[in-house]
Amino acid sequence: MRYFLELSYNGKAYHGWQNQPNAISVQEVIEKALSTILNTKISIMGAGRTDTGVHASQMFAHFDYDGDFKSIDIVYKLNSFLQNDVAITSVFEVKPEIHARFYAESRTYNYKISTSKNVFNYDFAYQIQSPLDLDAMNEACKILFQYKDFQCFSKTNTDVKTYNCDIKEAYWTKKDEQLIFTITADRFLRNMVRAIVGTMVNIGLAKMKAEELHAIIASKNRSEAGFSVPAHGLYLVKIVYPETIRIEN
Repeated sequence: MRYFLELSYNGKAYHGWQNQPNAISVQEVIEKALSTILNTKISIMGAGRTDTGVHASQMFAHFDYDGDFKSIDIVYKLNSFLQNDVAITSVFEVKPEIHARFYAESRTYNYKISTSKNVFNYDFAYQIQSPLDLDAMNEACKILFQYKDFQCFSKTNTDVKTYNCDIKEAYWTKKDEQLIFTITADRFLRNMVRAIVGTMVNIGLAKMKAEELHAIIASKNRSEAGFSVPAHGLYLVKIVYPETIRIEN
């Protein structure tokens, strides 16, 4: 039987989601906890790969298990085994063909910028105290909808078949002393969100105009786009699946 895990994590202590040969990952600690509780080797497949230091307030992963754990509170057991920076929200059965990565219809990320020095969010938002033009940054967001190929925002030497992404929403909002970028798409390229944010920060600082984004995207050249903002301000916040994936018991 196939099961989905819904979880969240603070990525500060981890070298990303995916297993690494010489570094700790979120995937590794969850697999160890599951394998211990279920007394068999369990491998999980995540809905995506977050980089070192990136956080997730909603992530999904699937695993296969033929035994019965309905007699135990699997969520409670997992959370007891895991450190405080990883939390399991729910575990539910899905149809056997459902894949956490390939069946996701959309993913949403937030990027947080703190506009004043704040010792309590220093590790969870990018600190920029220079004034940023939010209107110009939102004008740049509108330009993203005119394109599909975002190679200019992708890490080089990435093994992908296409650089096309369908961006469904992209906008900046201000909340207290934070600027929050929200972007939703069917898929994302490696480093894409951080590169987009870095480019928009340059626009917000008046180092370039929003209209220049057209030429940057058309160039398909990563060096034409802006810098990659730090990972600790990035959050995977929502993944949407078809409602039909669940098996109701």
